[in-house]
Amino acid sequence: MKRFRNLLLAECLALLLLTGCSPSRNPSVPGRDGQEPHKEKLSVCASFYPMYDFARKIGGDKVHVINMVPAGTEPHDWEPAASDIVALEKADAFIYNGAGLEGWTGDVLASLRNRNLITVEASKNVPLLKEQGSEKDKGSKPASDPHVWLNPQYAKKEMENIKNGFVKADPNNQSYYEANYTKYAGEADQLDRELKDTFSALPKKDIVVAHQAFGYLCEAYGLHQIGVEGLVPDSEPDPARMAEIIELARKYDIKVIFFEELVSPKVSETIADAVGADTAVLNPIEGLSEKQLASGDDYFSVMRQNARALKKALQ
Repeated sequence: MKRFRNLLLAECLALLLLTGCSPSRNPSVPGRDGQEPHKEKLSVCASFYPMYDFARKIGGDKVHVINMVPAGTEPHDWEPAASDIVALEKADAFIYNGAGLEGWTGDVLASLRNRNLITVEASKNVPLLKEQGSEKDKGSKPASDPHVWLNPQYAKKEMENIKNGFVKADPNNQSYYEANYTKYAGEADQLDRELKDTFSALPKKDIVVAHQAFGYLCEAYGLHQIGVEGLVPDSEPDPARMAEIIELARKYDIKVIFFEELVSPKVSETIADAVGADTAVLNPIEGLSEKQLASGDDYFSVMRQNARALKKALQ
């Protein structure tokens, strides 16, 4: 990590010198789409998709938000390039999830010369889920789960923290940010009610998922996840783990093995073939594809898609 940081800083300084840029308030910072924001808007860098979506919802037309992780990219192992550091040097606010997801933030933030940057750890004051699994799943139990946004009430808290960050960066528009927060907090409450109604009526509660990203969703609505992988889907399970998952799927009459759009479905398909199950997508909303973005999908629509997929699997 130290070598990576040194190389990144060298590239960043070279870019700054070549472009003649220096940290300043409300600069014009190109996004990944190449468009220049209006100079009177807050310039915001968001670490990956949920933070980007929440920031856009709360900031509205008062902010220009860059999603640092490109569409369709799995964020767990992503690290910023020099161009991302340049964007942070010129930004007014940086929104990140925290809870251990973005391992690069500590070193990168410590390296910045932008002393006016408002940093918002969106998961601050959210009660972190420390353990997953039960007697049904003897696999590894990770120390913490960063996917807090999969509980709508915690997504609401993340939006509140983002709102507070925007108010700090731009106090003249406090009432605007407050109004947007109130609107989307209400949507989160409505989603929470829908999910409670949906899941409370289902006879089955056990799901097999590609990796243990759904702890907060399961905790909120009385479900239990059996994760093929742990919190980070960075390797294939060994034969012993595959056999264990297959045994559990048979034992608990699992009819659907879930996979994720940003991760290969090969392992899920192998398990499904072994137990005579179907496969389906369950999205941890770590990132959306270009197609999803073009169709207007967002946090709320994908959460409802997840609810429909789970309802079909658990009936």
